[in-house]
Amino acid sequence: MLSMQRNDPRQYDDLAGEWWRPGGPFELLHWLAEARAALIPPAGAPGRILVDAGCGGGLLAPHVRGKGYRHIGVDLRRTGLERAVPRGMTAVNGDVTALPLADRSADVVVAGEILEHVTDLSGTVAELCRVLRPGGLVVLDTVNDTRLSRFITVTLGERLGIAPVGLHDPALFVPPRRLVTEFTRHGVELEIRGVRPSLPGLFRWLVLGRAAGGRIVPSISAAILYQGIGRRHAG
Repeated sequence: MLSMQRNDPRQYDDLAGEWWRPGGPFELLHWLAEARAALIPPAGAPGRILVDAGCGGGLLAPHVRGKGYRHIGVDLRRTGLERAVPRGMTAVNGDVTALPLADRSADVVVAGEILEHVTDLSGTVAELCRVLRPGGLVVLDTVNDTRLSRFITVTLGERLGIAPVGLHDPALFVPPRRLVTEFTRHGVELEIRGVRPSLPGLFRWLVLGRAAGGRIVPSISAAILYQGIGRRHAG
C-alpha cells in the first residue's frame, strides 16, 4: 500500500540518499544520464549555458563536466539539489512548468526522465523552449504511453526493483507523437529514437545485486523508452 499518491514529488525526499548509491534504485537513471550526455556536443565557446530541467541529484554532471558549459540544474526538491551541488552544478530551486530563468538564456536544454512526471506537458514544453536560444539544442528522454511501457515500468518494474514503488503515474506517460507536436509549436523539430538498457547490465544489477556499469543502447522500438533531440529554429 502506498503512503503517498503516485508521482508525489515528496517521494524524492525520502529517496534522497539513493541518488549516488551504486546499485541502488536510481541505477538505471545513471545509465540514462550517460546516454543523454552523449547527445550533447562540446560547448565550443566560453560562457555557453546548459540547463538541466528536473536535474534531481545531478546525475548528468559527471558526463558533461568536460564539455565546457555552465551547468545549471533546476529541480523542485531541495534534497536532490543538495546532492547535485557537490557535482559541480549551479543549483536553482524551481518548477519545470515555470523555470526561473530568462528567455533565450540557454544554449542546451536537457529534460531527462522528467516529462513522464509533469501534469502539464504543454506548459512544460513551452517553458523548455522559452529558455532555449534560437539555434539551441534540446535533449530529452522519457517513457512512452503504451501498454508495454506501463507493464514494464510499473507492474513488473516495481516488483523487480527497476523503479521505486509509486514513483510513476502511468497516466502521465508521453506518446512520442504528442511530444513532437508540442515541440513543433515552439519551433523545435524533434527527432525520436527508441532506447533500452543493455541486458548484461540489467542482469548484473537486478539478479546479482551489483553496481552494474550498464548502459543504454539503441532499440528498434520506442514502445518503452525513447530519446529526443532537436534544435530551435534560428531567428
